[in-house]
Amino acid sequence: MSHQHAKLAKTFLAQSKKADWHDKTLWKVRKLRDKVSGEVDEFQELREMASQIKKHTLTHLDEYLLQFERKAQGNGIAVHWARDAREHNEIVHGLLKEKKITQVIKSKSMLTEECELNRYLKERNVNVLDSDLGELIVQLRRETPSHIVMPAIHLNKEQVGEVFLQEKLTEEYSNDPQYLTFRARTYLRDKFLNHEASLTGVNFAIAETGGIVVVTNEGNADLGVNLAKVNIHCMGIEKIIPSFKNLEFFIRLLARSATGQPISVYTSHYHKPRPEQARHIVILDNRRSDRLGEERFYEALKCIRCGACMNTCPVYRNSGGHSYTYPIPGPIGSILAPKMDLKKHRDLPFASSLCGSCTYVCPVKINLHQQLFDWREEIAKSDESFVKKKYLSYFLVKLFSRHFLTKFFFGLLKWLLRVTPKTFLKRNNWGKYREFPKIPQESFAEWYSKNGKNFERET
Repeated sequence: MSHQHAKLAKTFLAQSKKADWHDKTLWKVRKLRDKVSGEVDEFQELREMASQIKKHTLTHLDEYLLQFERKAQGNGIAVHWARDAREHNEIVHGLLKEKKITQVIKSKSMLTEECELNRYLKERNVNVLDSDLGELIVQLRRETPSHIVMPAIHLNKEQVGEVFLQEKLTEEYSNDPQYLTFRARTYLRDKFLNHEASLTGVNFAIAETGGIVVVTNEGNADLGVNLAKVNIHCMGIEKIIPSFKNLEFFIRLLARSATGQPISVYTSHYHKPRPEQARHIVILDNRRSDRLGEERFYEALKCIRCGACMNTCPVYRNSGGHSYTYPIPGPIGSILAPKMDLKKHRDLPFASSLCGSCTYVCPVKINLHQQLFDWREEIAKSDESFVKKKYLSYFLVKLFSRHFLTKFFFGLLKWLLRVTPKTFLKRNNWGKYREFPKIPQESFAEWYSKNGKNFERET
């Protein structure tokens, strides 16, 4: 069993003040979610409707994808299909190369993080600039996002001030958030005006109209799309919803679940390109269709990328997003990652307390904690370390079914714990961070053999 998550989490927790701040900040967002959702009497009905719409769409996905393609093409949009990340990146690069474009401005897109598009294009002399403030910060630090909605949540304002000075976005050091935001806006405005291509993710794709919806708080997607001559929108096959009318359920749920806002600042609808403007949509599978055929795991495709499960998860809050070794961290990432690479990510489903809080807050009612448990079961069947545990369990069954051996074993164990408690405990992760209680001189069975008869007479 890989312990990569545990090792990275240990590094994160070594910065105790930062880890404590990370935990409290995300819990504050979780409480905001509870407040604004509680103000909507029909919030649970909205969740149920959104969940049912997603379930219906996923079970008729072939029909809705083809309908979306027809409608989008009718709107003058070119639709491209990609089987995997490599093909997705090749399509995007091909579109840029055809127009001899070497500068792209991008609104936040977790799908491009999944495909490592920025790195792929950079290797081919195409520069991608992230225009979302949080994404820009982590890009300047040569990092990846640690959260799907708040990508720089692992950083404090002092660290942001340092990177802005280092990258010459400011002339002198400042950690004032308002000033740093102003400097970022000034820096980006020139880039928006001079980039020929924009790239965005897709929050929702509407089969009925062939249009897409992008939800932001900064308006960077609008600036990119409206100023660039070439627009490329990248989406997974699961982003489809059947009709424009369905959209109202998701819009009312998304911001409340993500950041505790009643609604996002910008909800942008893109249908037809302007004259002399080219618009492309790249639709990615990347093993999503494989997941559709798995009864226990297909509901993960309902996800609308709100990040609510991360904000509430005690493990994510205390280990940080970069400990997950997958672009999408937290509970949802822990059930998506094993499908992509089971060997690499097999420890992630175990990075959970199975408390069920993620399922409780999910706006589309994904059974997250059950899927985490089910993935553990799948991993246990194939992982060599679990085979060893199986033999150990068999040995313990035989041991505990014999009174004499059990008595001898616990006597030996008690002696070991009394003589070398620290050495004994430090051999496993559970014991490293816990104080073991003082070992009693005698067991209950030993005490009862001496005092049991007296106790029975008294009663």
